Amino acid sequence: MLAEQESGALAAALAELKAYLRMEQDGEDAVLAGLLRGAAALCEQFVGQWLIARDARETVAGGGGWQRLAARPVLAVTQVSAVDADGASAPLPIDAYAIDIDAAGDGWVRSTRAGDDRVLTVAYRAGMAAEMNGLPEALRQGIVRLAADHYLTRGSEDAAPPAVVSALWRPYRRMRLA
Repeated sequence: MLAEQESGALAAALAELKAYLRMEQDGEDAVLAGLLRGAAALCEQFVGQWLIARDARETVAGGGGWQRLAARPVLAVTQVSAVDADGASAPLPIDAYAIDIDAAGDGWVRSTRAGDDRVLTVAYRAGMAAEMNGLPEALRQGIVRLAADHYLTRGSEDAAPPAVVSALWRPYRRMRLA
């Protein structure tokens, strides 16, 4: 199970979206901000990575085998706790677990205590950049263009995103084989 903290950093692109649409009024700001959040979520799903860094908490199996964390790229693992059968959680000492963040940004964790099959709760931080302006330009441009396309085609039957958006995002796409 993965629980993530919301990131409001994408609202910083609102001025960029308004400039792209050549809008000067502020009456549609809430709609545009929602479209930006939706476009950013679609971008995250497409590229398979979190865009803006945020905190996550994930429950993984114990037992000594390496467990891959769901969000990526992982920036830091901040705490590993063990959950008892009663549901009580207690932070583990550093020598009771091992962590690894590989070159691809995947985070891995495992219990190092033999016979300890308790469930682990891992707190960590993941994301490509601290804010929208730290993202690669192609990702930012794709988000703005998709939000603009959704704004311009609202109410129409054509729901297909522009091909240029996936072309901008494709170099950053990370896929996993099951």
